[in-house]
Amino acid sequence: MNHQIKRRTFLKSSAAAGAGLVILKSGILKAGRSPNEKLNIAVIGVRGQGGANLNNVKGENIVALCDVNAKNLAAAAKNFPRARTYEDWRKCLEQKDIDAVVCSTTDHTHAFVNIWAMNRGKHVYCEKPLANSVEEAHMVRQTYLKNKNKIATQMGTQIHASDNYRRMVELIRGGAIGTPSEARVWCSRMPKGGSYLPEVKPVPDHINWELWVGPAPFHPYNPGYIGGCLKWNRFWDFASGQIGDMGSHMIDMAYWGFDLKLPTTCKAEGTDINPDTCPQWLTAEWDHPANDWRPAIKLYWYDGGKKPGMPSKVFDRDELFKGVLFKGDKGWLLADYSLRILMPRQREGDMTHYKSPKPKELIPPSLGHHKEWIVACKTGKPTTCNFDYSGALIENNMLALVAYRVGKKLEYDAKNLKATNCPEANKYIRKTYRRGWVLNG
Repeated sequence: MNHQIKRRTFLKSSAAAGAGLVILKSGILKAGRSPNEKLNIAVIGVRGQGGANLNNVKGENIVALCDVNAKNLAAAAKNFPRARTYEDWRKCLEQKDIDAVVCSTTDHTHAFVNIWAMNRGKHVYCEKPLANSVEEAHMVRQTYLKNKNKIATQMGTQIHASDNYRRMVELIRGGAIGTPSEARVWCSRMPKGGSYLPEVKPVPDHINWELWVGPAPFHPYNPGYIGGCLKWNRFWDFASGQIGDMGSHMIDMAYWGFDLKLPTTCKAEGTDINPDTCPQWLTAEWDHPANDWRPAIKLYWYDGGKKPGMPSKVFDRDELFKGVLFKGDKGWLLADYSLRILMPRQREGDMTHYKSPKPKELIPPSLGHHKEWIVACKTGKPTTCNFDYSGALIENNMLALVAYRVGKKLEYDAKNLKATNCPEANKYIRKTYRRGWVLNG
């Protein structure tokens, strides 16, 4: 009964936050500016997902465009002739009139852009994942927390804005599955393995390859690295495999539903370790501590064709490419982007323990994932994927790759950023960058 009451209380608070409760005021707008005034936005990475993000913020003032591909940059600049253009995002951030930054670069530079922009007082929207290591995710989150009363942030997990996600959270927080205990998350995408690609000469004149490689160890140019996240995200130096890519979306469901923060333990296994590429399949397990409305949670991840066991034939959904199975003492909830299937543990159809939320307890529809951020930049209203929330999510995910590489269950001290039982994990918690590249710049 106490758990049910606490979940009800939390559901009400979740609904209030979703309604746009103003929690940030100080420093959001420069003195004398109206909330109706347009933001001055710099868009870093303008093709592919970057182009989609640019399209979603084009109603504001686009004052700067940045891309290492001169052809992509020129094409975008035709639509925004007043925007200044840059190859190097570091120089872009020196432009004085920028209020906000949209980052859609390759994964291994996300944390750099995020931290540099926040250090300069800029609002930031960044594609997932926020970072490419445990330390990077930690630093992105801490930098945001130092500035949270002055800036608005959002990670680009756009599906988080869907109504289905909201109904899922309401069911879990309202007690539909009873007292929760675990979430099993999977994505069936099977990435390639292999090695870093051979050099191809010459480097095209329109691509600044030095800037594309950026802080990573240098690898000679090969066109196979570029052209979308599935090109680069299998390589350790450029991304973090499927748990970095699809894990950002799918584990987001478990994080929101169960109100998770940082884990205390993590273990993982996968294909034989390759020094060049991320595992072709990975399974992981985390322990998350109890909070004021639920007990401790077990969180599981499966990719590369691995899937969790299902509790009954009702959930024999082999056709589901991806999904989350939430478990409680009174039932299960199976969900993906557009699906919700609720199954009670008691006799068929018995849901007498669950009381549907009242209209005022429902989480209101999103304004739209980009719109949430734009409104937050101007007014201080909360975003649902700010860098506190999403930074913890990505730190959780990156920790699984550390556990996989050392082959041990890690006892994780999040405050001090170390595995207390495994000193050899430190070399994977942190990355080493090329000379001249500074993470906290």
